[in-house]
Amino acid sequence: MTYDIAAVRAQFPALKAGSAHFDGPGGSQTPQSVIEAVTDALANPLSNRGSRTLGERNAERIVTGARHALADLLGAQPSGIVFGRSATQLAYDFSRTLARTWGPGDEIVVTSLDHDANIRPWIQAAANAGATVRWAEFDPATGELTPGHIRAVLSERTRLVAVTAASNLIGTRPAIPEIARLAHETGALLYIDGVHYTAHACVDIDALGADFFACSPYKFLGPHLGVLAGRPELLETLQPDKLLPSSNAVPERFEFGTLPYEILAGAAAAVDFLATLGPHHDGSRRVRLVSAFAALEGHEDTLRLRIEQGLRDFEAITVHSRAPERTPTLLLTIEGRSTLDAYHYLADRGIDAPSGSFYALEASRRLGLGDAGGLRVGLAPYNNAEDVDRLLQGLSDFLRRPRPASGAH
Repeated sequence: MTYDIAAVRAQFPALKAGSAHFDGPGGSQTPQSVIEAVTDALANPLSNRGSRTLGERNAERIVTGARHALADLLGAQPSGIVFGRSATQLAYDFSRTLARTWGPGDEIVVTSLDHDANIRPWIQAAANAGATVRWAEFDPATGELTPGHIRAVLSERTRLVAVTAASNLIGTRPAIPEIARLAHETGALLYIDGVHYTAHACVDIDALGADFFACSPYKFLGPHLGVLAGRPELLETLQPDKLLPSSNAVPERFEFGTLPYEILAGAAAAVDFLATLGPHHDGSRRVRLVSAFAALEGHEDTLRLRIEQGLRDFEAITVHSRAPERTPTLLLTIEGRSTLDAYHYLADRGIDAPSGSFYALEASRRLGLGDAGGLRVGLAPYNNAEDVDRLLQGLSDFLRRPRPASGAH
């Protein structure tokens, strides 16, 4: 499919600074239309939501528009879209609420592939409820987390399975529909961390089998925010702690305090921008999003293959992103060299590829990398072939530098 990378890049003011950004998995750059949406929301009257004053109506319009936009992005219902400060905050909120029904003898499943935000809240909630945590471990040799790994730790006592749709460290995309089927056969709920996945693939929470699906717009060209999509009928059964006068309607009962209207306006604008990336500009927003993500995946996969082919020339570099199904995100380590030094070297040359474990501590440890992790190279909609060539040349130049006499790792 046609993907006009020059036209896409022209929409990102931050690219004028000249850096080649491979740091998208930690937060993407922002298109002009999103910046303008945030500005417009703040430049016009705003108040608490209502129907009388212009400020009230503007706030109501923004919230309603954002729910519909995120629902279109995720294949969800607007009444199932919950907004929060971050995906981490939402995981803590929902873990505490769900754990009220857990007790001794109950089990929850977490995986070593996940970001800690989809591990620690569940472990802590289980400990408070007296429930047991069971771990599904991925294969470090292949980078894969299979349905079999999940099946091995399920039982009739499993109450919830928390799993990522894509690893933010190595890009692995587990077979979520099959994992969902296995979880639901035991009567368990499925909570999916879709923060990394949503930036690279078209989400359909029904097709995935998600009971809850969390994401963060700042990973897909929007502002900092957390979003959870759930089935409205399931959300109706949950009673979180809330203020007495605040709404008990779904999804508002899960949203605490006044929503950040300007941020919601930006999030909706990000979805609208994503919908323009495909070759088709007719049809519903959802139809355009499906087309856009097909084009985006083709573009990013082409660049990923270019990177992987280039890396084959570097015997000192190990690529830990090996699963057959993965996002365009690569984790590298370098024999005899510190990836922190490589990060600094590249950054000084306008190539942004950070080093670390990026809160995926369990995955980094499982790979034998401890808490240090490696150099993460992640693609985003605005990357082009020139960025890739700059990265490969930068790595080549770094590897030609004399090795440190001591303390190398």
